[in-house]
Amino acid sequence: MNFYLTYIIVATLLFAFTAVFALVALYAERKISAFIQDRLGPMEVGKYGLLQPFADILKLLQKEFIIPTVADRILFTAAPVIIYLSVYMGFAALPWAPGVTPASMNIGVFYIFAVLSVETLGILMAGWGSNNKYALLGSMRSVAQIISYEIPAGFAIIAALMISQSLDLQEVSASQGVLSKNDIWFLGSVNVKSVGGILAWNILQAPHLLVAYVIYFIASLAECNRAPFDIPEAESELVAGFHTEYSGMRFAFMFLAEYSMMFMVGMIGVVLFLGGWNTLLPNIGTFKLANWTTGVAWGAFWIISKTLLVVAAQIWIRWTLPRFRVDQLMNFSWKVLTPIAFACVVISGIWKVLLG
Repeated sequence: MNFYLTYIIVATLLFAFTAVFALVALYAERKISAFIQDRLGPMEVGKYGLLQPFADILKLLQKEFIIPTVADRILFTAAPVIIYLSVYMGFAALPWAPGVTPASMNIGVFYIFAVLSVETLGILMAGWGSNNKYALLGSMRSVAQIISYEIPAGFAIIAALMISQSLDLQEVSASQGVLSKNDIWFLGSVNVKSVGGILAWNILQAPHLLVAYVIYFIASLAECNRAPFDIPEAESELVAGFHTEYSGMRFAFMFLAEYSMMFMVGMIGVVLFLGGWNTLLPNIGTFKLANWTTGVAWGAFWIISKTLLVVAAQIWIRWTLPRFRVDQLMNFSWKVLTPIAFACVVISGIWKVLLG
């Protein structure tokens, strides 16, 4: 009984985290976009507009569940749930601190990619079930985009996993800090594993992974349908894309899935390339900064802080860059990102063979 109660509590905490994060990210996105565009953003509801996200949630809770007359009721109703659950289930394998993983598994990366692939099915169901030409076009664009950009993202991830030699995200994080016993000689006579900090992160252990991370970050924007890859939701062409016909809590779940996806892809990138829950402070002589800032509390602080910085970059890019055309988007994936990401995989193999 205690076993099941523990899982229920963990699942509830993860759901609460995604809900709270969506509210915070929504407010932050409005304020960041306002700053970029030299305006104030929400200011009326609460001090500095802090209560605006809660007002939006209250509005969505009160809205009527409207199902178009010609829609497929089963597909239309199930799609938002499938889209959100596919993202929500991925949080189970993320390492939040040393030894803290909701569901520890030695194939964590494979599991996350498997459950996230179900989101594509939900998006297609939303477009087809709506029986709306704009929604269907948006869902078809989204599916094509996600499938295309999963290829370079997957190659970039494989390049990092080949260096870390594990599919367990906890082990990948541990391999980038002072807790690891591996010796890395990239910096000459300096054992970066004893120094720790930023020097032990994958992007510095194997510098070609910096290129792999840039590829992964770009592909992750496309996975989230974020600008400049927001073609599936192009307001000027498709009204709102695959969720055109949705309102109320059904729309809220799609909205929640998008922001949860932003956090998840950011956190995966942090774990694979940017040290995970490890500190960025190195040990300097008798000042064991890395050792002092390592542990469960510090680990949670570091990984959440890094992920929030990545999310801030996602928001910044959305309000800075123009949208790609469809042909540009596909060409960029297949002709630019995929070959470079594959080259990173080859370099990782050579790196491990020659340098151990």
